[in-house]
Amino acid sequence: MTTATLTRPAPEPAFLRVPEAMTVLRLGRTKLYELIRSGRLPSVTEGRIRLIPTDAIQEYKTLLLKEAEAAR
Repeated sequence: MTTATLTRPAPEPAFLRVPEAMTVLRLGRTKLYELIRSGRLPSVTEGRIRLIPTDAIQEYKTLLLKEAEAAR
């Protein structure tokens, strides 16, 4: 008798490293750090690693859509 193993999707990470955030947002490193410095994209550091909360990525996307709508 065999038992079927259920595969669960991997949970979404709470934070992304800069290269991962660059890929998700399709932005270059300079632009990403510019957004962090300006406060438009929140981030934290853990040791020497800069991390961007995945919630902040979604909030930034929402902000861009609102700004685009307001510009119409």
